[in-house]
Amino acid sequence: MSKLDEARSLLAALQVPEQQRNVLCGYTLLAMAGLAEKDPWSTATNEWLRIHDVIIFIQEHYGQIYAENTRETFRKQAMHHFRNAAFIEDNAMVTNSPNYRYRLTPEMLQLIRSFGTEQWNNAIASFLSQHPSLIELYSSQREGRKIPILINGSSISFSLGKHNQLQKAILEEFVPNFVPEAECLYVGDSEDRTLFVDQSTLRGLGLEITPHSKMPDVVLYSREKNWIIFVEAVTTVGPMDPKRVLELKDMTSKVNAGKVYITAFPDLKTFNKFAAMLAWESEVWIADEPRHMIHYNGDRFMGPRD
Repeated sequence: MSKLDEARSLLAALQVPEQQRNVLCGYTLLAMAGLAEKDPWSTATNEWLRIHDVIIFIQEHYGQIYAENTRETFRKQAMHHFRNAAFIEDNAMVTNSPNYRYRLTPEMLQLIRSFGTEQWNNAIASFLSQHPSLIELYSSQREGRKIPILINGSSISFSLGKHNQLQKAILEEFVPNFVPEAECLYVGDSEDRTLFVDQSTLRGLGLEITPHSKMPDVVLYSREKNWIIFVEAVTTVGPMDPKRVLELKDMTSKVNAGKVYITAFPDLKTFNKFAAMLAWESEVWIADEPRHMIHYNGDRFMGPRD
C-alpha cells in the first residue's frame, strides 16, 4: 500500500466523510506530517506550514503538481475540515496574512505516530472519544438546519432548499385552507424521495409504490370526499402538464378514488413561467397567495374528473 493509500485509510478510520479523504486531502495530511513515501509514520512532525509549503512538499516528495492558484482549493477541501475535526490548528493570524500557518494538533501527531502499531486501535478510540468525528459533526449540523414539519401528527424533517420550503407550505397552508380533512399519504424530499409513505393506505386505494414509481411530490387523501390529490411542488421544473397528468393516470389506473391534479408554485413569478404549459382539468396553488386557487378547468372548481 502506498503512503497516499495509507493516509486515506487513516482518514477513513477517523470517520472522515468520503469527500474529505480524497487524493488532495491524503497528500495534505502527509505534508502536514512531513512524511515522504518511505518515511515511517512514527517519524511524523508537526511544523508550522503555509498552504504554499504544503503544495511544494507534495510536488517534491510525491511528484504531484498543484498550481499556486489552488491554495483556496486546499483551504476549502482540506484545511477547513481538518481544523473542524481537531486534526490541525492555525496560528490565529488573519487568513490573508503571509504568516498564516497550520500544524497538526499535538494529539493528532501522537495518533499519526501510532499508525500501524499495536497502540493504533487504542489511540484512535481515545481520539474519537474526545473529538466528534466529521461524520458526526456534519450530520448534527445538517440535522440542526433541517425544516421541521408535522405530517399526520408525526414529526418529520425536510432538508434545506426552496423545493422543500414549498412542500412545507403545501402541508401547512394549502391543506388547512382547501382540504383540512385530508391526510398525507406520501411526501418526498430532495435527499430522500420516500421520506414519508403510508404504504398501507396507498395499497388499499390500489396504488402500489415501487422504486421505479415516478411519484408526485405530495399525495393527499380525503376520505370524506374519496379524493386522492396529487401535488407537484414547482420551483424550477415538473408542473402538471398534459404529459405528467397522463403518466399519473396510467400509474393510478387501479385507483377508484377521484383524482385531483395540482401544481403548487412559490410565487406568481414562477407560475408565469409555466402558465402556458399546465394541463386543463388541473389546479394551481401559489404559496404567496395561500387562500386562492387558479382552476384550469373552465366549468367548475376543484374536483376529480375521473
